[in-house]
Amino acid sequence: MSTPFPFTAVVGQEDLRLALLLNAVSPAVGGVLVRGEKGTAKSTAVRALSALLPEVSVVPGCRFSCDPAAPDPSCPDGPHEAGNGAMRPSRMVELPVGASEDRLVGALDIERALAEGVKAFEPGLLADAHRGILYVDEVNLLHDHLVDLLLDAAAMGASYVEREGVSVRHSSKFLLVGTMNPEEGELRPQLLDRFGLTVEVAASREPDQRVEVVRRRLAYDDDPTGFAARWADEERAVRQRIVGARELLPSVRLGDGALRQIAATCAAFEVDGMRADIVMARTATALAAWAGRTDVLAEDVRQAALLALPHRRRRNPFDAPGLDEDKLDETLEEFSGEGDEDPDPDGPGGGGGQPPPSDGPQADGGSGAQPEAGDDGEPQASGAGSGEQSAARASEPFRTKVLSVPGLGDGAAGRRSRARTEHGRTTGARRPRGALTKLHLAATVQAAAPHQRARGRTGRGLVVRRDDLRQATREGREGNLVLFVVDASGSMAARQRMSAVKGAVLSLLLDAYQRRDKVGLVTFRGSAAEVALPPTSSVDAAAARLETLPTGGRTPLAAGLLRAHEVLRVERLRDPARRALVVVVTDGRATGGPEPVALAGRAARLFAADGVASVVVDCESGPVRLGLAGQLAGELDGTAVTLDELRADSIAGLVKDVQRRAA
Repeated sequence: MSTPFPFTAVVGQEDLRLALLLNAVSPAVGGVLVRGEKGTAKSTAVRALSALLPEVSVVPGCRFSCDPAAPDPSCPDGPHEAGNGAMRPSRMVELPVGASEDRLVGALDIERALAEGVKAFEPGLLADAHRGILYVDEVNLLHDHLVDLLLDAAAMGASYVEREGVSVRHSSKFLLVGTMNPEEGELRPQLLDRFGLTVEVAASREPDQRVEVVRRRLAYDDDPTGFAARWADEERAVRQRIVGARELLPSVRLGDGALRQIAATCAAFEVDGMRADIVMARTATALAAWAGRTDVLAEDVRQAALLALPHRRRRNPFDAPGLDEDKLDETLEEFSGEGDEDPDPDGPGGGGGQPPPSDGPQADGGSGAQPEAGDDGEPQASGAGSGEQSAARASEPFRTKVLSVPGLGDGAAGRRSRARTEHGRTTGARRPRGALTKLHLAATVQAAAPHQRARGRTGRGLVVRRDDLRQATREGREGNLVLFVVDASGSMAARQRMSAVKGAVLSLLLDAYQRRDKVGLVTFRGSAAEVALPPTSSVDAAAARLETLPTGGRTPLAAGLLRAHEVLRVERLRDPARRALVVVVTDGRATGGPEPVALAGRAARLFAADGVASVVVDCESGPVRLGLAGQLAGELDGTAVTLDELRADSIAGLVKDVQRRAA
């Protein structure tokens, strides 16, 4: 077994270390979500924490880590009699992003069921993690079906398995720790709220601290055992402090004054539900115990807010996490005189830790006001920067109609288009092509049953041969690549349309986030097109690029379509199973260069020839409409919708799937 990097040797990252230690003191805090750029010791610190946790007492031979002092009455390995247990180290179980459902919750032991005719349950990772740490690296990339199972287990403290003739329940209480890089996409709100605390980590900009990070890492890589030995005393001291804080925790007093500060803070920041209040109370109590105190002070409440609220105050996925500390201080000050604890920030035993670092200045979307374009709707200059106008702010996003790719795909799990998936409703069975991944038990038994006499069956077990095995075929939903091709020319800026257009694209981005899509953004104006955002899982990055998108110049529609076609060609090489949906946002005009309309038509027909699903969002307005966007949709072999028809609550018609037009 490799020697882990010592927890106390991690340089800086005070907030990360404090949040992990508070969960070690009080697992009821609810876990930690660690957000930050790559290479910031997120995984190193989490893996190092398990070595600091006290040992746990378990029932000998129990695969579900039952506590001998209070064994689980429904344990599959039970019933257990209360008695002496065996001590073992606390476990840290790692959940791979690509794990199967069976690996997470457990499943019927197929080999024993078929060979011996008995029902035997094979435990999964949720059983292994009971009374320990469940660690998910890149938790934002976890498939939805696994997220649902995690949510159920975290909410109920137990795992239920009901399938394939197996009905099993076992306790599953674990400390959930996840790490993620926000550039790769955000978490579902339900799972985000399930994490008790969140911290933002970033690499230090101080040269001396960076030097120390490199020095320690090189020393550890050269001699892991020797490096760990040099930090053994510090590790032992922290381990003893955790044990002492756990013993002190039941004696910590959370007064009415602190409770009112907690409630007032959660109300002031308009967090949803009551989980934030409970997590703040538990965190403030753990902070006091960690500091060796039996009273919760105002400084504990403040630090608890900085750790427990940033990820809960987000109203939509495009809000940056964070907390207005001035507002926090004002709220705490307003309710500071109503408690019975000492609010003096200079009192003994500080809460520890520092506020999360700021994400940096936010990009200013600029003013929504735009000058009117000329009578023809376009500035006369043809350069990419000519006639450029300030970026318009997007209008309020809305719920959009469902746009999906026709047919049945084989892409990554998601929530947009129909697909053959490993998870979803079972639609039938087939002979396996290659390795068997999901057994269809009934079909396998049905295939083997007629041959039992010929195979000389004598016992209870079923005689099964490889030819009898059947793979379950399942249908679910896949995530797609939604590539936005946005017209940013002067004609779009006329009559204040760009604000509404950005609002529509922002709404579609929000829909893509909820449906677990990858997104890309191509814009065109002036005389050229550019890839504003290559295909990525970070939908909020696309929203940020959209916010600062300037407008002006002519309309090189053909250039935009050709650039989008090239993006799709490259992406097909990287991820051939993920199908694309192209969303062209334009009024359909094409200007600049020789024969711009004909050239745009030829570019559009490339998508039709490749069978790419597409939709044109028609942004044309005014009493006289040329219908150019509809013509473009015909060339793309797609469909066109107006901005009004894009709304889910529109009375223009039913939900519109993207459909290829009949030839």
